[in-house]
Amino acid sequence: MSVISEEHVRGGSVFKDISADDDDWQPTEIESLCMNCYKNGTTRLLLTKIPFFKEIILSSFSCANCGWTNTEIQSAGRIQEQGVCYTLKVKTKEDLNREVVKADSATTRIPELDFEIPAFTQKGSLSTIEGLLDRAVAGLEQDQVVRRATHPEVAVKIEEFIQKLRKLKEVENEFTLVIEDPSGNSFVENPVAPQKDEALTVAFFKRTVQQDIQLGIKADDDLDEEPAGNDLETMRNEVLTFNTNCPECNAPASTNMKLVQIPHFKEVIIMATNCDSCGHRTNEVKSGGATEALGTKITLHITDPSDMTRDLLKSETCAVIIPELEFELGMAALGGKFTTLEGLLKDIKDLTVSKNPFICGDSSTADRIQKLREFGEKIDKIIVGELDVHVILDDPAGNSYLQNVYAPEPDPEMTVEKYARSFQQNEELGLNDMKTENYEEKNNVPAVPGGTE
Repeated sequence: MSVISEEHVRGGSVFKDISADDDDWQPTEIESLCMNCYKNGTTRLLLTKIPFFKEIILSSFSCANCGWTNTEIQSAGRIQEQGVCYTLKVKTKEDLNREVVKADSATTRIPELDFEIPAFTQKGSLSTIEGLLDRAVAGLEQDQVVRRATHPEVAVKIEEFIQKLRKLKEVENEFTLVIEDPSGNSFVENPVAPQKDEALTVAFFKRTVQQDIQLGIKADDDLDEEPAGNDLETMRNEVLTFNTNCPECNAPASTNMKLVQIPHFKEVIIMATNCDSCGHRTNEVKSGGATEALGTKITLHITDPSDMTRDLLKSETCAVIIPELEFELGMAALGGKFTTLEGLLKDIKDLTVSKNPFICGDSSTADRIQKLREFGEKIDKIIVGELDVHVILDDPAGNSYLQNVYAPEPDPEMTVEKYARSFQQNEELGLNDMKTENYEEKNNVPAVPGGTE
């Protein structure tokens, strides 16, 4: 039996990159009960890292007595700050080959068939769209023999539904696949990266209290407490510190938070986390004000390498577009950032090339690797001033900013456009259901004559 050695534990992390050169790092084997024949089989556990999922636990069971096998994947990393919802329009058979990381907390839906796989009814898996459909069919077929004997009418209806699921793999008609994961640890491949995937929509959302309870990060009787009041002037003049965990190695770390006034713009909250264990550093920016009445679209024509030093505030609702490269980065992909234009471009390169989960291992193809490397080279050329492009910051919430180096005079290479948000943009920002007009009347609360003082 292979076990996790003390040297690995003392090394700082039991999760390690898979390497063919490391002969000492082998799966842990545990004798366990087979749920098919009720004799003893073997479970193999491997604690490792993959590019998107970070730390994971790979589990594989096999029984030498009856031949039954079972595999599953579990996320060993932290739960993300926001949930994620992927909506994919499956139009061709090639879409069935898209790779999917589906956490056990994810709900899978096919609206056209009124079909849903609830959260926590399946184990996490690394598969394809076709694999998800096959797994759903296998689950429905599991008890069909018993149903045909005890409830033949139900068995007939389920068989008809199974045929509809199988027919989806022919892709004779377009259908929609929705994967909604409150933990934020699921993922659907974009095969045209770094370009925008027109068939795939990614939306981030704030978890409800019920979802927090299901994920185990809130107790059943946990009540929302009123935040303690802080003097605003005191918060502006000091750095607040609170304990957290490192997003890379999960070791205890500290996050610093401070209110900062950006000249010619507004007040923002900057949060920075430094990990003493692994050296990882991260920063995030939150808007300190309300959602603006109009969206903001900032277009900068990069004409000189000095443009790379411009201060930039990208809120988590801001999309980044580079038309010359046919590139679009959706909102929340990089989170909120207060950096320079050069820093933003380097983060885009890291996200699309260095940290892309489908550029390494068995998932990679020569064409995809070449295309992403060429994109990374173009980003490098933009940074050194060898490529003439436009960078567009499109923020429907109006909370993003790009420094005007000619302030207070207009910048000849930069345009700032204010626009009215569409219904879909208001929906993504959660504004359509936020009604504040005539609140007292709608809730049968009598208004105070003459106003309140």
